[in-house]
Amino acid sequence: MKSLMNKIDIFCYRHPRFGIRNLMLYIVIANVVIWLFSMMDTSGLLVQALAFSPAMIMKGQVWRLVTFALIPTDFSFLALIMFYFYYFIGNTLETQWGPGKFTIYFFTGILLTVVYGFIVYFAAGTDVSVYADYIYLSMFFSFATLFPDTVVLFMFIIPMKMKWLAYIDAAYFLLKVFQMPFPQDLLPVVAVLNYLIFCGDWLFSLLGPSHVRQRAKTVSYKREARKINREQKNAPYTRKCAVCGRTDADYPNLEFRYCSQCAGYHCFCQDHINNHVHFKE
Repeated sequence: MKSLMNKIDIFCYRHPRFGIRNLMLYIVIANVVIWLFSMMDTSGLLVQALAFSPAMIMKGQVWRLVTFALIPTDFSFLALIMFYFYYFIGNTLETQWGPGKFTIYFFTGILLTVVYGFIVYFAAGTDVSVYADYIYLSMFFSFATLFPDTVVLFMFIIPMKMKWLAYIDAAYFLLKVFQMPFPQDLLPVVAVLNYLIFCGDWLFSLLGPSHVRQRAKTVSYKREARKINREQKNAPYTRKCAVCGRTDADYPNLEFRYCSQCAGYHCFCQDHINNHVHFKE
């Protein structure tokens, strides 16, 4: 996963114009517009025309590949609160990752959900209900992973850290998985796979061999520093960013620093010292 994330970071660095800036703003605006029109369209024809349907997509209604993710997950007035929450989380992730990486993240969730929908369609021969609830939930999990100590007002009254809200949502997530019949119970799992791809290093580290986890906890900073210096002795550079791969030889005016929160001895450029997933092993 680290290798894949490094490739995505390098791609985004080399293509700074890639991605949709303020993507979450556009998504929330689309949600609000559909929500408003749905209040007037009591027949539900608008939602039906935008919903995911492999049969209709194969007949040429390709807009359904994306528009299903723009349908609000709630049509009550509480949806307005959810829209603001979506924007807050999405805009923060875009600020943290950059437009390119956040665009890849969001559309990866859509792609995985669409693939799941088509697999079920071809296997069962009938349309399956596919919606964006769990795509937005994966965004929330990513936010809670990157900013676990951010405090929000739960129910507008109770101050609570994001990590505790994430635990509550994770319990709800597992409950829904066990309650839903097969193969619908796979939809939540598939939709949050992009969270595991982008922010799941902690889980893979936890599931790794116990001796690997122990070594990560007891790593010697000085020993790792000597090891890196030996490896770089014959290299044409002295410092290399662990995210984008830039070196001090190629970019002599670029500043490089080491992260004290990463396990081991990892160097980062000035653009990624405060914008990377910490190494766990």
